[in-house]
Amino acid sequence: MMEALKILPTPTIETQIFWDACQQEKLLVQQCKECEHVQFYPRLMCTNCSSREVGWIESSGFAKVVTYTIVHRPILPAYQKEAPYILAVVQLEEGPTMMTNIVNCNHDSIKCGLQVKVLFQDWEKGFLVPVFEPI
Repeated sequence: MMEALKILPTPTIETQIFWDACQQEKLLVQQCKECEHVQFYPRLMCTNCSSREVGWIESSGFAKVVTYTIVHRPILPAYQKEAPYILAVVQLEEGPTMMTNIVNCNHDSIKCGLQVKVLFQDWEKGFLVPVFEPI
């Protein structure tokens, strides 16, 4: 019987730079070169002023939990070994929010406002994904 594999993101023209940086354990976010708006998830244009002049900056990797849920029934068998796991939205120090997992955390200690930092987890075949852990 084949082992179930996790669903890995498929890099696109908008996200390739982001995923390439993750493989080097760097968390990047986009910043508009015209209005300096910082955004995540990656897009071809600024969500604030619609400029196509968006670049990349390295995030500090620090964030706080905005909301979360504890997943007891994973969507696929590949995620069963982590269950129950914490799925959260965190607000990066630079401003944008991102959906992620919180790891290395007692489920009783998770709360909104919890300060977290990024680390990179090997999901499958050396593909690194940003997750967060309490500071």
